[in-house]
Amino acid sequence: MSENETVQSLSDLKDITGDVTVADDAGETFVPKVSNAPLREQQIDAQGRAYATGRRKDAVARVWIKPGSGKITVNGRDQEVYFARPTLRLVINQTFQVAGREDQYDVVCTVKGGGLSGQAGAVKHGIAQALSKYEPALRASVKAAGFLTRDPRVVERKKYGRAKARKSFQFSKR
Repeated sequence: MSENETVQSLSDLKDITGDVTVADDAGETFVPKVSNAPLREQQIDAQGRAYATGRRKDAVARVWIKPGSGKITVNGRDQEVYFARPTLRLVINQTFQVAGREDQYDVVCTVKGGGLSGQAGAVKHGIAQALSKYEPALRASVKAAGFLTRDPRVVERKKYGRAKARKSFQFSKR
């Protein structure tokens, strides 16, 4: 069958593809759609690193990952020094645990803005984005864990005539 001919029936389609047919629970046969190529391409720079930007609250993190021993450097300092609280370090390493890639990538990142908690969230978001760019096959598991989605919650602004964003001044009857 040449390429410019039209397919008249499903059996013609089977002849074109040449794939193996599979029977499902109802006994019907079909041709499974299997693609070995990833949906996205690997995006790495000349130094073999993947870059991504992570954001959380007011914090913005620029993250570069490359294969290594699992060392994480934040603003030129080790993660144990920069994020002293163990919970913040746990937040950062969540992405690697979900992907099953602990101690396989070195991370270099710079963080600006916000507090330590927001910065840790921004680094986690950046690591997840960069990991999905370095290994596109891991994107599904990282996305299922919810790490690729930017957390949109931010602090509400203060309004005039109010003590804070919503709190009013103390009421005085007299």
